[in-house]
This record gives sequence, structure tokens and C-alpha cells, in this order.
Amino acid sequence: IVGGHEAPEGAWPWVVSLQALRGGVRFIHLCGGVLLSRRAVLTAGHCVEGRRNPCFWRAVLGLHNLHRHGRHTAKRRIRRILVHSDFRSETFENDLAVFELRSAVQLNLHIQPICLPPAALIPHVENGSDCYVSGWGRTTEKGTISAVLQEARVEMVPPSLCNSSQGYAGLMDDKVLCAGAWAGGTDTCQGDSGGPLVCYHPDKYYLIGIASFGIGCGRPRYPGIYVRLSQYRTWI
Repeated sequence: IVGGHEAPEGAWPWVVSLQALRGGVRFIHLCGGVLLSRRAVLTAGHCVEGRRNPCFWRAVLGLHNLHRHGRHTAKRRIRRILVHSDFRSETFENDLAVFELRSAVQLNLHIQPICLPPAALIPHVENGSDCYVSGWGRTTEKGTISAVLQEARVEMVPPSLCNSSQGYAGLMDDKVLCAGAWAGGTDTCQGDSGGPLVCYHPDKYYLIGIASFGIGCGRPRYPGIYVRLSQYRTWI
């Protein structure tokens, strides 16, 4: 996360670290994910490009510091990975995948699933003014990932602006959302992909997006692009 700060411990109990085996010996954090139920984690399709074998992966839940697993932390191996059948790695279209955990996790204060907004609330939540991203990704465009979970408040940037000739110039379609800051400085970055974009509406957080791509990190006129989950309810 660029332009964020350390999240309070347990603040985002649905955030998951998806880690892949490196060199057959240790797991390293590659992407974020979000807990949908006791055994399903939603993430970005591009995270598993070239690594679709579930044996290479694990999910770590209830985590704050990547290097320090606390008493709330749960680790799960993966039973199967379901990538959206229309995912296109060249364009990041339909950039979604679900990790099915080998066994269900026990819920506690630090491990909770996120809610998807009911249909009637979607327009309000997608235009929300109280929206956040979180992850262990890079804190600057060319920097390193963060050991401690970071969070940042983001603005929802209207597609008319984000997709204008000054911004993404027609790269966006109606199946993505744009969030961050038009002036730059607040964004998701490498290692945050697959993580949640959530908005607070009346009294709880709702999941509206999954971090997908961007041009650089935190650059002016190029906010982050997120999969617009309201378009994928049936698939989920």
C-alpha cells in the first residue's frame, strides 16, 4: 500500500496473505485475498498465472506481521483453485480466482468473513465516501513489501474521470472500479493484488472490489483499478 499506515491489529479480519512455495522450502507472500466463508478466499486471477497448482500455495489468516504468526493466526493449505474461465491475462479482464481451503477456519476476532452488499445497497456502497484498502504490498512503486499490514483510505474516482483521455483513456469497462486519489499518492501496489476494497455503509464494511492492476503505484491520474464485484455476484 502506497500512502498508507500500519493497520491496528485485527482491524481487517477478512484480509488473507496468499503465499507460494519458493524453492520448495519456504513460503513467501505474493498476493492478498479476502475471506468469503470459512473455506473460501477470493483473490485476483492474475495472482495464480503460471502457478495454478494448489500444492504450491497456502493461505495465512488472522495475520498482522508476515514474519510473526500470533496466537490468532491460522494457516491453511489449498484444496483447489478456481480461476474465472474468462480471465484474460493480457487485459486483466475478469481478474478473479477463488481458493478453496483444505479445511474450514475457526472464526475469531481476528478471522472473520467479509459481507457482500445486498443488491439494493450496491449503488450507495460503490459511490461510498468511506472506503479502504489494505495489504502487505510495496509501500513505494519500486520499493519492498511491508512486513506489517498497511491500510489506506481511498476515494472512489468516477469512471468518467478515471477513463478519460487524461487517465486510463478507455482501458476501463463497466466491470471495474477506480479508487485511490486522482492527484496520486494513495494506492495499492505489487503484493496487494487480490486484496479487498471495502466501504463502510450505515454500520458495517462491505466488499466492493478486488485489487487488480494500475499504471505504476500512486501516480497522479492513474488510480488503482479494482474488479467490480457487483458484476460477478452469480459467479461468486
